[in-house]
Amino acid sequence: MSSLNFVLAYVADVPKSAALYGKILGLQPVESSASFAMFVLPNGLQLGLWASHDVQPAANRPGGIELAFTVPDEAGVNAAVKDWRGLGLTVLQPPTFMDFGFTATLADPDGHRLRVFAPGATATHSRAAMEGAAA
Repeated sequence: MSSLNFVLAYVADVPKSAALYGKILGLQPVESSASFAMFVLPNGLQLGLWASHDVQPAANRPGGIELAFTVPDEAGVNAAVKDWRGLGLTVLQPPTFMDFGFTATLADPDGHRLRVFAPGATATHSRAAMEGAAA
């Protein structure tokens, strides 16, 4: 089976969402038009933002996606929340401890969830992946 390497999020306003995600990711889109924008992350994952009114076949939508960002510690979680709130994201879950670590969840203007978390001791896979990415 192929590996997962592309995530699509349906958005109402591609240029506005591309500007927001450009700030969150610290990247410029590699492709950008009125109906689609694509970012390529350093690890190779691609994030596409597709105008919801252009999606074919039409998508049923409750919800959306949740993108998770791993940071090394609680200070990283708190810094991300502060930065993302400054970009206009809505806090859905303030920084809190959960069984997998210290986490917070915010929403973008289209309702997609962005989670930031510092893996706890029991989240060995997330911690190992984060440490491997830093190497």
